[in-house]
Formats: sequence, structure tokens, C-alpha cells
Amino acid sequence: MPTLESLTSLLLRDYCLEGELTRLPGENANYLLSTSDGRYVLKVTGDEFSGEFLEFEEQVVREVGASNLGLALPTIARTTRGAVFAECPPEGGEARRARLLEFVDGGSWLELGSSTPGLRRELGSMLARLGVALSSLDASRGERTHRWDLIGAGEHRSRIELVPDAGRRALLERAYHQHSALVMPRVESLPRQLIHGDVNHENLLVSGGHLVGLLDFGDCLVNPRVCELAIALAYVLMDGDSPLADGAEVVSAYHSVAPLFPEELAVLYPLICARLAVSVTISAARRAIDPDHPSWFDTEDAAWALLECLGGLDPADASNRLAEGTGLVPCPIEGASIKELLDRRGQRISQALSISYEEPLKVIRGEGQYLIDHRGRPFLDLVNNVCHVGHCHPRVVAAGQEQLALLNTNTRYLYDGLTDYGDQLCATLPDDLEVCFLVNSGSEANELALRLARAHTGNQDLLVVDGAYHGHTSGLIAISPYKFMGKGGTGVSEPWVHVVPIADGYRGLHRGQGLETGQAYGDEVGRVLQALGRPIAGFIAESLLGCGGQVIPPEGYFARAYEHVRAAGGVCIADEVQVGFGRIGSHFWAFESQGVVPDIVVMGKPIGNGHPMAAVVTTRSIADSFANGMEYFATFGGNPVSCRIGMAVLDVIEDERLQMRALKLGKRMKAGLEELMKTHELIGEVRGLGLFVGVEFVRSKRSLEPAQEEATEFVNRMQARGMLLSTDGPFGNVIKVKPPMVLSEADVDMFVRVFGDVLTDMTGQGSTSS
Repeated sequence: MPTLESLTSLLLRDYCLEGELTRLPGENANYLLSTSDGRYVLKVTGDEFSGEFLEFEEQVVREVGASNLGLALPTIARTTRGAVFAECPPEGGEARRARLLEFVDGGSWLELGSSTPGLRRELGSMLARLGVALSSLDASRGERTHRWDLIGAGEHRSRIELVPDAGRRALLERAYHQHSALVMPRVESLPRQLIHGDVNHENLLVSGGHLVGLLDFGDCLVNPRVCELAIALAYVLMDGDSPLADGAEVVSAYHSVAPLFPEELAVLYPLICARLAVSVTISAARRAIDPDHPSWFDTEDAAWALLECLGGLDPADASNRLAEGTGLVPCPIEGASIKELLDRRGQRISQALSISYEEPLKVIRGEGQYLIDHRGRPFLDLVNNVCHVGHCHPRVVAAGQEQLALLNTNTRYLYDGLTDYGDQLCATLPDDLEVCFLVNSGSEANELALRLARAHTGNQDLLVVDGAYHGHTSGLIAISPYKFMGKGGTGVSEPWVHVVPIADGYRGLHRGQGLETGQAYGDEVGRVLQALGRPIAGFIAESLLGCGGQVIPPEGYFARAYEHVRAAGGVCIADEVQVGFGRIGSHFWAFESQGVVPDIVVMGKPIGNGHPMAAVVTTRSIADSFANGMEYFATFGGNPVSCRIGMAVLDVIEDERLQMRALKLGKRMKAGLEELMKTHELIGEVRGLGLFVGVEFVRSKRSLEPAQEEATEFVNRMQARGMLLSTDGPFGNVIKVKPPMVLSEADVDMFVRVFGDVLTDMTGQGSTSS
């Protein structure tokens, strides 16, 4: 930074001014120059402000000043050569520029201590008029970003761990999560223009109970115009006891001059919280640099206090309260209460259908990786592998809507969609898998797979894997040990069902994930077949076991198992209902990770991104065996709407490179969880491929005693922190992670941070604070 001596020389050289120069408080390099003719402010900036931008800033101030805003603005005093800025002598290798501004009289809003209703209304009106003035300017040079850019608030999330207090970290996680889930999906639809970008309580000048000045346009940039309002509110609401009521006065006054849209009002609350979060996060980072800095932390306590006041509110209610004076309701809260729904559900819906979480969620919409409840709270959906390319993906929704408005019929008629989709689906599979059957659910698809196997082999017996789940029909319950050996189950009910051990390298018969373990489990299939002593119809197995506990079979398992099955006259059925369509990252289909080719592949859940459809793909010879004269027909299977939706899903997976995203993010997630495992005894194993991950909780890493109660508590605590997970496995102690594939790096990092914080809160182990 230039010395006072060098700056004094610059003033004399470039401005022909002499006087007393003193450093002003604050984070910027600003100096007060007192001369015999008056006072000025000298601002010194580095490379972050180009000469072109400084000229743009001067133009903005000049044109806003000509708009009759009624406020004193920091007018540039040009150099003796007529320039906006002067070049400072180079020091330390960094170029610096100096600007001289005429001094603006008035005390800062910060110095008031508390504001009045009149002053708050003045602020709202001024912000609206400022916005009108700025909207008329050519903003091309304002298309930029900086660390205080409110739309870029998420860039600060990685620094949350610098905050030592777990409760405050939770507040920050919530604020950044709301920004990501409630603001960012709406950004492109919000009115955009040039904004001041830093209307804070130090830049607002007050005198005699009225606004008289506005300082520092150095953060101006193009943003949604509502960001201006949110930034101002984040600071001026620090001084009152009723921030939402006070904020509503500002918003109402703004709206009376420049009407706001409901979409803008819906994001105002999360934007305010995000600005506060950015402020205190930057303070935490600065404290690591210089904890005794004289001005960096002046408003930190007030920012924390306001964030603690606002941070726990329901977004819908807070947004509506801020909008009370506008006559608009940005977040309508409609429909029955949770209690009413539970009562009605108890009367009309079978008790056999369960409800997730101790605090049931009433979900009103989904978008991308998020579900939003009736209180406006966003939840990161980490367990829904049905909405594979994200909840309500616009391309998938549009495909279904367009086709439904054009034609929906059945496969007894000819239409391009059926064969087009069949071609596109088969192109993802090994060449021998070439004949498609399109149906409506994974259960229907697995039922058909059994019929295909029996028609082709002429045999009845079937091998199934312990802990497996294949569907809810009577025939599929009979081949799902997860059901018939679980609650309400009666054990093996059919003589043609034969159970082989689950290939679990963590707690099963054979331990480890290597080739030797995999082949040993494959030979267990051979032992069951040898004991049976007769040909079989087939062997059905999930390529990765979901309900069995997110189990990844060891290397070589399926190759050896398939060898035994085919030798016994059976066909090999891969149930890809939970794990297909690129979820594992390394391959499009999970069976490919084992280097095998099944005879029949069953697909469901993600195939339609929430639309009810499924498929079975098999070889020509098996399909020919099934075509024995009995017609196969599914009324809705393969209908034009389903085919259009299925093609849209495949297109999105490819165009958005979701398979590669799953590979990258899965590795990142596993690495973070494995790091937590080092300091948390409750984590027995982290396993998974891509975005199919399981975390097994145990009470002892030596005995592997399942920690079912702890897993259940953990999932409920995570739900309270805005993240949706579930438990599964034979002991209910495995945390299941299988999110929509549109997850982001920031989502993964938040998940790992909060995972650690929640475990620490539960057990006292492995504190994640810095």
C-alpha cells in the first residue's frame, strides 16, 4: 500500500492540492484530505478495479446524480489532466490507482443506533428510484462479479468450517442451502439490471432524520434488481427488534414506486440471509488473517444477531411477512395441515403404507435435487433415485406435456416413438440385448423377466440373493428375502425359491472386496445349485443390492455366479431398477462394472424420471421362446407419452453428462465420508459406486454390532438440517445415499460437513470445527 508521503506527492502532482491526509476507518484504503478549500476523500484501489471500470463507475455516479435522486453522491474531482484517476507510483509490484472524491456531509446510518418508520420508508422509496435511474444506463460494463456478488454467495460455502461454533455453522449451512435451493433456480427469471451492490449502513448517510447521501458505487454490477433491496435490508435491519415488520415498511415503500413481482418477493428473505451469511463468513476468513484488525469486525456481532433472529424462520412465512404492505402473497400457504392430512390418511389410506421421518413432510413441489415443503423449507433430496435427472426436469416435463396433448394410445397401433425409444435404449446395452418389452413398473418388469426365463428354459426353480427386493406382487414377494424374511414375512413360501448368500464383503460369510472373495461368493451359488440337483429357470440379482444395505458385490462375483447358473441351464437376470442409467458413474449399467453380460435386464424407477414406466430387455432367442402364440400386451406399456419421456431422460443424461458427474461426485462424497470414518467410531464402512453410496453404522468396529437406533436418529437429525436420507439393510443400520444425478459439488460438500456435525452432536466424537 502506498505510503502517506507518496500519496501526498501524488496529490500535489496530479491535483495541485496540499493538506492534511489521514487514513479513514474501514476495510478499504480510503483517506480524508483536509485542505484550506475543503475536504475530499482519496480512494486507493488495486488490480481488482481496472481503469476502464473506474471510468464506468464515475459515469454511473454522474448519470445517477442527474436523475434528481435527492441525495448527495461522491462526485469525482478530476486530475489536472482531466482524468478520472491517477496512477500511483508502483510499490511491491502491484499497480494502484487513486481517485479523489468530493466529501459528502452526513452521518452514517450505522451511527444512528435505531431507525424510524419514516426513515425506513425513505429508504425503500430511494432504493426504488435508484433502481429506476440505474435501469436506464448501458450496463454492459457492469456484467461482472466480485466476492460480495449476492448471486455468487455460494462461493463462500467452503469456508463454513472456519466458524468454530457448531450452532452458528448450522445457521450458515441453512442460509447457503436456501440460497442454492430457493434463489438460484429463479435467477434467470428475475428482472436484471445494474445495481449499486453495496447499499449498507455505512454507505447510507443521514442528517436531521432524513437520508442525505449515498456513497461508494465501487461494487456496482448487473444483478437481479431485488438483490439491491436484500442487501440494504441485511444491514439496516440490524438495528431493530422487529426485523420483518421493519423490513416490510422498506419493501412497501419500494413497491409503491417500482412494483415488485411475486417472484422477487419470494426470494427476498433467502437473499437477506445469504448476504448476512457472506458477511460473517468473510469475517471468519479475515480473523484467520488478522484477528486484531481495527475495522474488519465492526458489524460482525450485529450480523450474527440478525442471522440468528431470521435464520430459523420458515421461508414462506418470512417472505409473506416482508411482503405484507404490497398486497401480494409470494408464498401462498394452502391446503390441509400435517395433522389434518395424517388424520385423513388414517381414514382413507392403508396403514401398510409407511411415512418417512418422525416429523412427516408435506411436500408441495420439487426442482432439481430439491424438495420444498409447505413451509417453504428446501430439502436436499439424497435418497430419491426415481427422479434421476432431477425433480421436474423441464425437458422431461415438456416432452410428456407435448406428447400428451398430441396422442396417447397403445402398442397395437404403429407410431414412431415406440421403435425410436427401443433403438435408443438398446444402444446403451451390449449388442446381444436387443429386444425390448415396455411396461409400467419395476414390479411388472420383474414379473415379466420370470416369465421369460421360464418360457425359455422350461424350468421353474429360481435362485435369489438373501436381502434382495424385486417388487410388491405376490410372485415377487416370494422371491424377495428382504420381504419374506422381514417384518410380517413368513419365510420361503415356494418350493422353487432358493436363497444364496448376499455377497457382502463387510459382514458376510467371506470378507473383503477382492477377486478371491468375489469368486468365493460366486461358488456359494454353485453349492446351492449342487444341493438342488436339477436344472433351474434362472438367477435374479440386483447388480448392486439396495434394500440389502447398499452392498457392492466383490470383484469377480457375478462372473463366477453366472458360470454356475448357465451350467445349470438357467438364465441370468440383472435387476437394474435402482442402479441403472449411469448412476455408478464408471458404466451406464451396474452389471458392466463386473465385466458380465446378463441374459435379461430389468429397468424401472429412473427410466421415466418419476413417470410410471419400466422395461425388460433381453436376447433375441429368449424373446423368440416367449412368442409362443400367447399374446403379451400391457395396456399402458410403451405408450407414446412414456416413450417420449423415456427418450427425454436418455437425452438429458447424455447432454448434461450426468454419468460423468456421478463418477466425479461419487468419488468426492466417498472421500469425504471416509475421512469422517477416521474420527467417528459409529461409521463402520463407507461403500458405493458413483452416486450409489452406503454408510454402515456399528456400535463396535470389532464386533460389527449394528447401530440401528443410532442410524434412525441420525436420519431424522439430518432431515431437521434439510437433508433427506433413509436407512436400510437387514439390520436397518445402513444410511442410503442415492440422490438425483444433478447434485452439485457444493451439495456434496455440505452433506459431508453436516454429516460430521450431526455425528459429533450425537456422539461427541470427531469435532469438525477449525
